[in-house]
Amino acid sequence: MDLASLVGIVGAFGIILVAMLLGGSVLVFVNVPSLLVVVGGSVFVVLAKFTMGNFFSSLGAAGKAFKFQSVEPVALIDEVVGLADEARKGGLLSLEGKEVSHPFLSSGIRLLVDGHEPEVVSDTMTKEMKKAADRHAQAATLFTITGDVAPAMGMIGTLVGLVQMLSAMDDPKSIGPAMAVALLTTLYGAMIANMITLPIADKLKMRAKEEALTQSMIIDAITAIQAGQNPRVIRGLLNTYLPSGKRPDEDG
Repeated sequence: MDLASLVGIVGAFGIILVAMLLGGSVLVFVNVPSLLVVVGGSVFVVLAKFTMGNFFSSLGAAGKAFKFQSVEPVALIDEVVGLADEARKGGLLSLEGKEVSHPFLSSGIRLLVDGHEPEVVSDTMTKEMKKAADRHAQAATLFTITGDVAPAMGMIGTLVGLVQMLSAMDDPKSIGPAMAVALLTTLYGAMIANMITLPIADKLKMRAKEEALTQSMIIDAITAIQAGQNPRVIRGLLNTYLPSGKRPDEDG
């Protein structure tokens, strides 16, 4: 669980809620027509920009902003070096059925065990990495677009409310509800964009970069194992993926 995403979004809403409570009743900020315009309108506008499949798969990917198990690179390097040592002693077939911690590493091991040529292994894993990057980019794009659409729908709702208000200036009782729609749609649009969709989009982009870095490291590891390189050389190669401050001493 990514506590930063959860705490950030909940905390932002909490601050707004406290401000509303300190200023009076929260109920004055609840308006069903405004919610329909912003939430419903945003959903349908964004849906029009995607296919049905892409829309719902991108929504499902939002879970990565909250549920994402980060890979510990040092532990992954240790695991890969252990696999390289086994392959060097017993051949690539000795890795068959070996349980590994990362699914992308597991798919690479299967390619090695199946005896594919190095070019086939590299191309297959690179394509798989690119497809994953495309999926993550699509999900991030959906939430970025939603962050653009929600304030626009809020502005449309504001115009609707102003038209209603101006058309009923002779009825003082209708001015209040119309003004509420005019103001609250703008508020809802800004909250949805800046407190939900845009933070999720940025977090998905960050997670995509982390996953791409891990997959790139695994591809180099699989290539080195297949080439029969010394485990110590492989460790040195993979350590280049670590920040300089986290790299172990060469003699370690």
